[in-house]
Amino acid sequence: MTPAGYTYNPPPGWDVPTDGWSPPPGWTPDPGWPAAPDGWQFWVREQAEASPVAAQPESDSAGEDPQPESAATATLPPTSVEELQQRVAELEAEVLRLSTGGSDEGRVELDDDLILQEVGIYRYHHPLENAAEYKEQLKSLEADISTMVRARTAVLASDIFTYNNSLAQGKRMTSEFSKLMLRTYNVEADNCVRALRSGNVLTAKKRLEASVTSIARLGAMMEMRINPDYHALRVKELELTADYLMKLQVEKEEARDERERLREERRAEQELAAEKARLDKERRHYANALAALETAGDEEGMAELNERLHSIDEAIEKNDYRIANIRAGYVYVISNRGALGPNVVKIGLTRRLEPMDRVRELSDASVPFPFDVHAMFFADDAVSVEADLHQAFAEKRVNHVNLRREFFFASPAEVRDVLLEQVGNLLEFSEHPEASQYMQSLKYWPEDRHPDDVSTQQASTAK
Repeated sequence: MTPAGYTYNPPPGWDVPTDGWSPPPGWTPDPGWPAAPDGWQFWVREQAEASPVAAQPESDSAGEDPQPESAATATLPPTSVEELQQRVAELEAEVLRLSTGGSDEGRVELDDDLILQEVGIYRYHHPLENAAEYKEQLKSLEADISTMVRARTAVLASDIFTYNNSLAQGKRMTSEFSKLMLRTYNVEADNCVRALRSGNVLTAKKRLEASVTSIARLGAMMEMRINPDYHALRVKELELTADYLMKLQVEKEEARDERERLREERRAEQELAAEKARLDKERRHYANALAALETAGDEEGMAELNERLHSIDEAIEKNDYRIANIRAGYVYVISNRGALGPNVVKIGLTRRLEPMDRVRELSDASVPFPFDVHAMFFADDAVSVEADLHQAFAEKRVNHVNLRREFFFASPAEVRDVLLEQVGNLLEFSEHPEASQYMQSLKYWPEDRHPDDVSTQQASTAK
């Protein structure tokens, strides 16, 4: 029986029956006919053309009766007003998505963090020796920019337009619009310069390029656009300004590091000088005591004082060597698991008489936990030992911009292996950090702040 409002739709290659035909009871397709396509809809609305409309899968194997679909279950195009409104809303949402986020055309990325990560280490566009040279270049560039503005060549525009049938008035109108366009462009360029941050110029260049494109689009009727030569000068101004800011920052950091190095050297010199004065005073004291014992003829006391004097002379000799040899000192390997995480070490050098004083200074209030010492050894050429260690872990630096930051992604065991190759033997090396304050503090931390290794360890302990 034919469903009301539907007509039989034979698959390709099947005989076309007369209008109003319906399969009689027990009817089966001719075995010689081709199989119906998957999902073929055997019953369609009478006003629709017979076409392959996707529907619920039908039984189309030979020997089975084709079952007609009911109007309630057939998959048909939407016909109700609600369905059409819903489809329109979906299409509008898709258009909005494509116009805003679906394409990069006309979109300027303004996230400095993302752009800095994309470009990696800052590369100078116009490498100069120092910030003063950049400043001189900027002054010269500003003169070139002013020259083009005064010569009225910063904006290109057609001069064949007439206004009120007057070519002169048309030229005056073009001139006024050119000034307006140039003012708009210069405001954007100046804002880009003022908004520059050291190390990132890509955002500013994209903003300025977008301004050039916008002005060219708005002035298309009058063939008006920013002169590419003028735009190149403003881009160069951005690059020089970014280079200047970066060089200025680098010079400030270098000066700060140099002041710290000089303070460290002065501390070491003062400590060594004070130790020399103490040893000289102590030697004079024992020398006077020895003279008194010689006068008294106390040979046993004289022997004991001679041993002490010999020890003092050795200490004075070592101290004098430290004062004379500026390359001698202590190379240290330290870590701070609570502040820096696991497998991050600092490899440094100190010439202090008591090297642990330097470690205690690094463990001041600027870090939440004190540093743990893995190795502390004296070397006659500590400068070379430190430089070799830094070179061995150069690819694992934490800070690839400021090479004076001596932190590396390396485990203490890795540093120990390199040290053994360089110095031959180590009297003492601690592979595992104590980190007592850090470990005692962990139980008071929020669970989402626990590091992964500790969380895993605690979970396994709980099991």
